[in-house]
Amino acid sequence: MTAVSLGMNCPGNERRSRTLGVSWLPGNRQQPLDMGHLYSPRSSTSRGNLPHLLLFFLFVGPFNCFASYSRATELFYSLNEGLPAGVLIGSLAEDLQLVPQAASAEAAVAAGSEEDQQLHQHHHHGEEWDPPLSFSLASQGLGGQYVTLDNRSGELHTSELEIDREALCLEGGGGGEGGGRNGISVSSSPSSESCVLLLDVLVLPQEYFRFVKVKIAIRDINDNAPQFPVNQIAVSVPENAPVNTRLAIEHPALDPDVGTNGVQTYRLLDYHGVFTLDVEENENGERTPYLIVMGALDRETQDQYVTIIIAEDGGSPPLTGSATLTIGISDINDNCPLFTDSQINVTVYGNATVGTPVAGVQAVDRDLGANAQITYSYSQKVPQVSKDLFHLDEITGVIKLFKKIGGNVLRLHKLTILANGPGCIPAVITVMVTIIKVVFRPPEIVPRYIANEVEGVVYLKELEPINTPVAFFTIRDPEDKYKVNCYLDGDGPFRLSPYQPYNNEYLLETAKSLDYETQQLYEITVVAWNSEGFHVKKVIKIQILDDNDNAPVFTQPLIELSIEENNAPNAFLTKLHAIDADSGERGQVSYFLGPDAPSYFLLDKITGILTVSTQLDREEKEKYRYTVKAVDSGIPPRESIATVAITVLDKNDNSPRFINKDFSFFVPENFPGFGEIGVISVTDADAGRNGWVALSVMNQSDIFVIDTGKGMLRAKVSLDREQQSSYILWVEAVDGGEPALSSTAKITILLLDINDNPPLVLFPQSNMSYLLVLPSTLPGSPVTEVYAVDKDTGMNAVIAYSIIGRRGPRPESFRIDPKTGNITLEETLMQNDYGLYRLLVKVSDHGYPEPLHSTVMVNLFVNDTVSNESYIESLLRKEPEISIEEKEPQIAIEPTHRKVESASCVPTLVALSVISLGSITLVTGMGIYICLRKGKKHHRENDNLEVQIPLKGKLDLHMTERKPMEISNI
Repeated sequence: MTAVSLGMNCPGNERRSRTLGVSWLPGNRQQPLDMGHLYSPRSSTSRGNLPHLLLFFLFVGPFNCFASYSRATELFYSLNEGLPAGVLIGSLAEDLQLVPQAASAEAAVAAGSEEDQQLHQHHHHGEEWDPPLSFSLASQGLGGQYVTLDNRSGELHTSELEIDREALCLEGGGGGEGGGRNGISVSSSPSSESCVLLLDVLVLPQEYFRFVKVKIAIRDINDNAPQFPVNQIAVSVPENAPVNTRLAIEHPALDPDVGTNGVQTYRLLDYHGVFTLDVEENENGERTPYLIVMGALDRETQDQYVTIIIAEDGGSPPLTGSATLTIGISDINDNCPLFTDSQINVTVYGNATVGTPVAGVQAVDRDLGANAQITYSYSQKVPQVSKDLFHLDEITGVIKLFKKIGGNVLRLHKLTILANGPGCIPAVITVMVTIIKVVFRPPEIVPRYIANEVEGVVYLKELEPINTPVAFFTIRDPEDKYKVNCYLDGDGPFRLSPYQPYNNEYLLETAKSLDYETQQLYEITVVAWNSEGFHVKKVIKIQILDDNDNAPVFTQPLIELSIEENNAPNAFLTKLHAIDADSGERGQVSYFLGPDAPSYFLLDKITGILTVSTQLDREEKEKYRYTVKAVDSGIPPRESIATVAITVLDKNDNSPRFINKDFSFFVPENFPGFGEIGVISVTDADAGRNGWVALSVMNQSDIFVIDTGKGMLRAKVSLDREQQSSYILWVEAVDGGEPALSSTAKITILLLDINDNPPLVLFPQSNMSYLLVLPSTLPGSPVTEVYAVDKDTGMNAVIAYSIIGRRGPRPESFRIDPKTGNITLEETLMQNDYGLYRLLVKVSDHGYPEPLHSTVMVNLFVNDTVSNESYIESLLRKEPEISIEEKEPQIAIEPTHRKVESASCVPTLVALSVISLGSITLVTGMGIYICLRKGKKHHRENDNLEVQIPLKGKLDLHMTERKPMEISNI
């Protein structure tokens, strides 16, 4: 870059050059800015222009050396086409090495002073411009559409409009580097820099003004495949082309890419063993494929070769294009005419008329067109007499009688005929013509018709029986001296036989059945010949008349149809078609439904169109089978029957249907995970995929799952009635139709209680607590109580209390109520009864099959006062020596194990269901009662001075006994 100096000591008048990175290329072209007719920094000023220059300096000086700093600069960048938006092209601020306005600092940097070096370093560390720099495009040409310029940082990025080098250069191209009215410059060079975006950038404010020309070279990428201008390319090769013959293939492939990304090579998909391909490059770099013949060609063996020509560019990876290459083998005259025979013999009667064809010769030339043209001529060896008598057509080779045969004509003529082809030795054939002289009259044939005859045509009905007489023929010999024979010439169901006892009388009659549909007209010839070999012919035409002997025939005896259900009324099913071989009205067919056809099927008697007048429902009836008739118009009419089989195709018009809207299942609690709860039965009246039903749990799918195939409902986890006694589920059934139909059902699951919870003792709360009993307590008075609850329901929650172990001065003094758990004094306490009483209470339920229980120690201290608490505590700490009594509590409860076994299952289920539903209310009431009891207990502790003392013992007084139970689904 070259700065323009106007003779003032202003910043920016120094020359700088910088080598940029690989993404841009600098250009130090001296292109000064045209300001006030200033064209060059070194141009001399004439004396005449000096005053104007001084005035110019005085005008621009106050503007902070604006003109001196202004300069025109060129920046070069290059980038690949097809880049996305936002790719950094370059930073104008960095590449132009712009510094803040500090003339003294710039000078110091140039002088190398330490202070200015620091100032310069400070600028490179990001010092802000004051006022800030502004970058903008001078004009919004075509080039400005492909880039975005940050007006603060000067960074140049690709825009949203993707750069396509081929489209861009074609659109903005027009000239060399001097061009570019639209912001595009296209060079004549095929290099990757031949397409350039031109941008004019202004750097403001005026203190730092610069006019920058930015050139962005667009590098080509391999984004275009070679393409042939036509899909079919034809090349003609003469069949006598020698090996290594080169033929240019017109319409070479085109590739908009340049350089190595353009077309590099060609190849054939199939060389057929006789061709290869070569590529030649001209001075302009254009490559032309050449077809090279590598083997002998013969058009008569193969006249055409078809292959695929493939053009490939040099990109990575390479791209290809193809077209069909047809190689036609052109004919040359390499074959001559040939006759299949060397000699033919013919006979001509002396009474033959002029123009009668005698013989015909034909030669074959395997060439085409003019090379295969054959002309026929007589050999010079043929006598002129023979040439005058027999005329040879030089084009067709047909020999005809040219003159009437006289009495003195030679009996044998040898005709040598030549077949001439262009550039060939003629082929030769000999025709031997024998002339038979006729010196008497031939026999005569006189017909007498028996059947109906009109103008030489005999008419017979096709139903005429065999041996039906047609005509008599009388054979006469005008000479009356030769024996005459007669015979029938021609094919047909007829015979000619002598009619006895007459001579020379012959009868023509039918020999087989006649069939009008097989053949309607016969031409037979009656031939009479005598012993001299002379013969005459009589042609007889026999026309067969049609009868109604054919019934209509359906093209398909079984007509299988299908139609979707819910069809529109009068829907078209098919068009019946029957063929009647008879003619006229006898062949006209009408169509009718059989008696077994439903009334809503309609059949047009004329057209045979079968329709259905109403909607069909596959679920009501899926298949229909009935007969149809085709009747002709003959007398009497004939008919045939076909069967129509109609299958009604299913549509998804039925939703899945549960057998019940509500399902209820009783499941014992603690039911194992993924155990079978019950089957949800669902049906769908549709068929196939429309009838496939998938079941799913809509709510609480985290707990329950359903087997789609079997409809089996399962619980993923074990269920606990004490946590939740019942579940209400919604199950959805969805079919497999399009669109799918669905329905829902409600599932109620009730959990049946099992005895899985032992009684829980709520009072007393500890085995180490004790209660003071005054000796003055009256017998029958309640002393304390044992209170327990059971989380189960029904009989599993019925609790019984019993004392199973006692220790004390007189242990029998206290008893416990088995129902309420109240402990009362039975006898009057005496002086000797003072002391500590320890009662081991068993709390047991009445569960089935095995009751569960808990134990608690009730400590009673009989005394007037508690004078020595430490003594009592020491007694409580001692291990109690209590013998266990195995007496079960006796409670009058009706349900027992035996009754359960003997009772009916249905009442038991009903009772358990009622108990389960009432368990929630019972548990709620128990909770309220426990809270009230706790309040009373704290009050009692204050009144009775209850002391809790740890008790060490071997017995597990709160041991719970549980045994596994086999529970089956109900």
